[in-house]
Amino acid sequence: MIFKDALEESKMTIQITMVTDGIELMEYLHRDDIELPSIVFLDLNMPRKGGIECLQEIRGDKKLKDLTISIYSTSASEADIEDTFIKGANIYIIKPNEYPQLVKILQEVITINLQYHNSNLNRENFVLKI
Repeated sequence: MIFKDALEESKMTIQITMVTDGIELMEYLHRDDIELPSIVFLDLNMPRKGGIECLQEIRGDKKLKDLTISIYSTSASEADIEDTFIKGANIYIIKPNEYPQLVKILQEVITINLQYHNSNLNRENFVLKI
């Protein structure tokens, strides 16, 4: 809910769809009656199906493979960052400790979303820091 509140506080005109776990996310993305999102935020530690599994499933699906994927995690582990980069995430956000930083980082990701949606991913700007 903090994530949703931060997005709403950003005062950007966006539609937010929240899911409770990775299985619900994948079921939602496979529905025929939705417009695919501009960006998907994946937590590495989602229940029932984790972020890495969802990332791999999305990148392996013809319908979903071009979605912009942002990893949103408490982990600052180089192994997690490298793994998600190799598996095709567009950006990695380490959850900030302060709410105002969260609002700012989400505004930045939404505003410059197109920068992350390309086939020439750059390891130097993969981790977004504020």
